[in-house]
Amino acid sequence: MADRSLRGVRLGAPSLQSEEGVVFHQRMQTTYVCSSCGHETTLTFAIDADVPDTWECRSCGAEAVLRTEEGTTVTVDHSEDKTPRTHWDMLLERRSIAELEQLLEERLTLLRARRGAGEDVSNEKLSA
Repeated sequence: MADRSLRGVRLGAPSLQSEEGVVFHQRMQTTYVCSSCGHETTLTFAIDADVPDTWECRSCGAEAVLRTEEGTTVTVDHSEDKTPRTHWDMLLERRSIAELEQLLEERLTLLRARRGAGEDVSNEKLSA
């Protein structure tokens, strides 16, 4: 057992594992071209991997498009992309403008009544 004890290894030392019996997977190089500045990014994927049509440009962060083997770029269809919704858009999905105006008027009336009575409304939570 003493001959099989673990020993310390210094930083930068070669690995104790060997590549014997290891079969490497086939790889392919793909190139993405930035649509805004023309930067090219080359990535390595496995042969059987699903390669995305777009990638983020490493230099500027814009959308880079996949270049095919013929030298042309892939056309990307953005018609299915969802536009980001704001808080106002989500609020309008739940309530109409008339309801919002009514709620605002009720809250303002309540606040004005409390302010006139001399109550401190800064610590009280408003709930709608």
